Amino acid sequence: MARDLESIVKRSRREGYALHPKAHKALVKRTTPPGQGASDRRRTKTSQYALQLREKQKVKRLYGLLERQFSKLMSEATRTRGQSGATLLQFLERRLDNVIYRSGFAVSRKGSRQLVTHGHFKLNGRRTDIPSIRVGIGDEISLRDHGKNTEYFKQIDELSPAPTSTPAWIKVNRKKFQVKVTGLPTRDDAEPDIKEQLIVEYYSR
Repeated sequence: MARDLESIVKRSRREGYALHPKAHKALVKRTTPPGQGASDRRRTKTSQYALQLREKQKVKRLYGLLERQFSKLMSEATRTRGQSGATLLQFLERRLDNVIYRSGFAVSRKGSRQLVTHGHFKLNGRRTDIPSIRVGIGDEISLRDHGKNTEYFKQIDELSPAPTSTPAWIKVNRKKFQVKVTGLPTRDDAEPDIKEQLIVEYYSR
């Protein structure tokens, strides 16, 4: 399986956006993109195409997708009734790895994707190791019995503390390691500083 192995901190500096919790401190210390001449590039006027490209790259990396995956998802969102940008974000939020992250069982989407690929969770009673599975209303996610005996889940409150709030479209039982999908995410459930219209414009060229 293809993976993006570049440092998450470098990717965060390039996008000017913390793609992982550990990137916050790095962005405070070093606000310029990586590479020589980065400061000079920041001072030049940014073209509309560059803005579209950077926004697309930011969101793609935020959710941990490769270009082909992201492009296919955008194509599907374009064919779906409604606003393409908002639909794209809904599809991204409904990914299984994102639901695990939003439920508070991992501190990052990268961590939640690893939990899914290692087969720790069941979807509607069946083991799954596919992070990109899209959940729907009524779906139930639960931790497999063997997962409860791992050190990670025994120390879950220290390693991944319960979030202050969870999205209204999922219901989380943290003690039983269960999640139920009770609705569909809205635009407000995704990060507020995503400019999805720029992504739509990028793929509309």
